[in-house]
Amino acid sequence: MDVLALYREAGAYHEGHFLLASGRHSPKFLQSTTVLQYPHLTERIGQALAGKLREAGIEAQTLVGPAMGGVILAYEVARHYGGRAIFAEKDGKGSMKVREAFTIAPGETFVAVEDVLTTGGSVLKAVRAVEALGGQCVAVACIVDRRGEEGPLEGHPLVSLTRLTFDTYAPGEVPEWLAQRPLQEI
Repeated sequence: MDVLALYREAGAYHEGHFLLASGRHSPKFLQSTTVLQYPHLTERIGQALAGKLREAGIEAQTLVGPAMGGVILAYEVARHYGGRAIFAEKDGKGSMKVREAFTIAPGETFVAVEDVLTTGGSVLKAVRAVEALGGQCVAVACIVDRRGEEGPLEGHPLVSLTRLTFDTYAPGEVPEWLAQRPLQEI
């Protein structure tokens, strides 16, 4: 699957000057919500991620997405992978929590699902929320891995549809050519 072509098709690939959720600046941005509003594209992504998880030999009972972006994605991957889909949401204290309506059995295995992984902060908060209830994270899955380094995410196997490394800059290190472009917070 050509993920970048899929994002372009949906009008979800942008160039400019963006302040990412991680606090870093980038000249390129992938807007997953634009892609995930189209069921036919979301289905293709869900099938592909479910297939990658199976190919990697990862078995889990549940798929968990961080709200809001990971809710639709976790559901669609679970639809093709099997199991159930739940989500973790912000708790107002800088972490995430799992709603009381979702129960986690001790030792229940899960895959945390994210759209674009830049630092892994959001998805790791979701992982910690489910682990706090007794769940066991067996992998993290994402559409795009944008991290600067390859490999597992804090010891969790990582499955992604593609790896794209766009330049990102810390706030005090933004090059002049990028600083001259209007800043768009996302």
